[in-house]
Amino acid sequence: MESYTIRNLTFSYPQSEKKVLDNLSLSIGKGQFIALCGSSGCGKTTLLRHLKTVLTPHGTRSGDVFFEGTLLSDLDQRTQTTRIGFVMQSPDNQIVTDKVWHELAFGLESLGLDSQSIRLRVAEMASFFGIQTWFHKNVNELSGGQKQLLNLAAIMVMQPSMLILDEPTSQLDPVAAVEFLSNVGRINRELGITVIITEHRLEEVFPLADRVLVMDEGRIIFDGTPENIGEQLKKQNHSMFLAMPTPMRVYAAVENDLPCPVTVREGRTWLDAFARNQPLSEVPMITQIQNQDGIPSIELNEVWFRYKKDTPDVVKGLSMKVYGGELYAILGGNGTGKTTALSLISGINKPYRGTVKINRQELSMLGNKKLFFTMLGVLPQNPRALFVKKTVEEDLFDVLSVQKMSKTEKSNRIRKVSRLCRLDNLLSMHPYDLSGGEQQRTALGKVLLLEPKILLMDEPTKGLDVEFKQVFASILHELLQKNVTIIMVSHDIEFCAKYAHRCAMFFDGNIVSWDVPRRFFSRNSFYTTAANRMARQKLPDAVTVEDVIVACGGDEEPYKIKPSKESDTRLNLDMSQQSELPEKNEDLSLENEQIPVSERHLSKRTMAAMLMILIAIPLTIYIGIYYLGDRKYYFISMLIILETIIPFVMVFESRKPQARELIVIAVLCAIGVAGRAAFFMLPQFKPVVAIVIISGVAFGGESGFLVGAVTGFVSNMFFGQGPWTPWQMFAFGIIGFLAGVLFRKGILRRNTGALCIFGGLTTFLIYGGIMNPAAVLMFQSHPTKEMFYYAYLQGIPFDLIHAIATVVFLWLTAKPMLEKLDRIKMKYGLIEPNDKKEIMKYELNI
Repeated sequence: MESYTIRNLTFSYPQSEKKVLDNLSLSIGKGQFIALCGSSGCGKTTLLRHLKTVLTPHGTRSGDVFFEGTLLSDLDQRTQTTRIGFVMQSPDNQIVTDKVWHELAFGLESLGLDSQSIRLRVAEMASFFGIQTWFHKNVNELSGGQKQLLNLAAIMVMQPSMLILDEPTSQLDPVAAVEFLSNVGRINRELGITVIITEHRLEEVFPLADRVLVMDEGRIIFDGTPENIGEQLKKQNHSMFLAMPTPMRVYAAVENDLPCPVTVREGRTWLDAFARNQPLSEVPMITQIQNQDGIPSIELNEVWFRYKKDTPDVVKGLSMKVYGGELYAILGGNGTGKTTALSLISGINKPYRGTVKINRQELSMLGNKKLFFTMLGVLPQNPRALFVKKTVEEDLFDVLSVQKMSKTEKSNRIRKVSRLCRLDNLLSMHPYDLSGGEQQRTALGKVLLLEPKILLMDEPTKGLDVEFKQVFASILHELLQKNVTIIMVSHDIEFCAKYAHRCAMFFDGNIVSWDVPRRFFSRNSFYTTAANRMARQKLPDAVTVEDVIVACGGDEEPYKIKPSKESDTRLNLDMSQQSELPEKNEDLSLENEQIPVSERHLSKRTMAAMLMILIAIPLTIYIGIYYLGDRKYYFISMLIILETIIPFVMVFESRKPQARELIVIAVLCAIGVAGRAAFFMLPQFKPVVAIVIISGVAFGGESGFLVGAVTGFVSNMFFGQGPWTPWQMFAFGIIGFLAGVLFRKGILRRNTGALCIFGGLTTFLIYGGIMNPAAVLMFQSHPTKEMFYYAYLQGIPFDLIHAIATVVFLWLTAKPMLEKLDRIKMKYGLIEPNDKKEIMKYELNI
């Protein structure tokens, strides 16, 4: 039986016509180890996420996925959880507890296994992976490699039959990556578990794989054994051949009739056999260190740093000098202090001892504006940290928002960078919808727009395919020609060996050695290239594939990448030159402020909810006052919540609500409660109504009422429950419901001004109009008209303050929150009723 059978799977993301998966069909046999490779953005991660329904992205999909003969969508979540394991890219994104032992046991506890079974499985798995030595540690004390190994063990403890890994070593250093992948190999060999893995480190993956799939533009273009894949890519002169293991690339570039090697061991055997018939040329040792004349651009002198006063030092006596036009690469294991060192150079963190100088000026003497807008460019390890807008194009324009230049100049500069970083087809996409490599290219584009004189990069090649790595190297070369100083923290040994001027080994908070790449890597045993490990017995100074190829008499660059259609083949970084002006919408932040006329129809569900909210809930409050004497306000509040949930559940009609949908509503309630508590010292100055209005506009009147009612009930657990709680719940809820209904009918616009006016009026008139008479009804047994008049007059100052607060919070938060909620709705398909079907029925009846 096959582990997976995929038939004609086609998929595209919301609001995108591009097919990320294009009529893809595939079978995966039980017990196979499959390596899935391809260029960045080809659809690898999207394909893997379709192999487990809880991870399947929202979008337009056709085709079927079968798991062990059963349609995947028919398998319950418990079965999928136990039988399909999934390891993600980031080690931190999958850890959910604070202790190692608890992380191992968490999944089994969630499945309801008894304590004895949990103990046995956890002990066995900890021993299998060698975790017993750090079994009782806090997870925040672990290195990146240990965290990823813990993720793998936490999945394997549930005894899955399928293991899926999406670039699991992308954030690991080379030694930790090899250790992790060797454990994956053991799982496949010793337990017979089917493995499918996407990786850019094919040097380590190919020896483990018995089948390789190459993807391109949503399709499987090559399928075969590692040896066959290498031959097919070589014949087609495909760019993915440059990602093949070093022994295969050397073999293909040199004329010979020997068997094709795949592993380093086979490469050594091949080189020995080749050298018997043809002498090898010597590899010259380059010892001169270039670009060390004049004043250093960056200078650190005995720098010490720790994050907290009572914690160990992370950087210990670091001293280094980097000069203009130099590419300085820092390598080392996870957790040794490399990223922290970059943060000290950029001024994000400040040392408690020692000095950091930029062009002989101490960093503390340079202002942030001068530092970040005229001198320094920083590419962080997580490119998402740079994304602040809804589209790639808006993000690029945002970088230039503080620059004094015309719109034409900005557009021309962005056009050049877009071509340079191959972003032309990504400009209209949300940055978070891009693949890891595409996000890295976008972040690089943002940094290049600033034209920095000093460029600091943390793992810049992470997620980049081999094709763009060559483009990236060309970009760096042009920057260096312009005397830009570049410091790069990287785990990409091959890239550093080929392009860096100097390489440094970081260990225990300091640089323990540095040298030119050829001498630096030839002296290392593990932190060295595959080419050096393969050829060091015959060619001890060879550190790159090109070194070995030339020594064997081959062509240094036998396979050149064809230029991309979307990119400019001339890598010109001179932003001052003019280029054709792109067609661009003047208002990049234009949003849909109103529901289209054809969709301004209230569904039967909303009408039913209106009856419940306007009749059943007021009736409940009335019964509570006159028959229960306001003494059972907890009971009344719970009845209101129950009556509120009924119309909310009707939103989902024939399907069950997803956990992610309920979480979004719960988070909105939590924000309302936290906001009310945060401003407790300011009477009536609260953001609750603003949050409720935003909820109603974003997710509909039913959700708006639920958020308002639940927020009123839960927040009163801190402010004090009483007979006023049901009234507050109704007052908050009715405003949220009204906001949703009016927006649905096209009466209320989504722009900030309209929402502020609506919020101010409803807070003053509706919330105040409900709570003022409620005070009379709650505390007066025989109310009179005069009492109501007096309550209204007395409440005006408080209602006015409350209304002003609502306007202020809507002015500050409405637009960004609605953008974020729209983003969540679009990406995950949240709380999407079948409005289109209802509208079609409505129009047919007309």
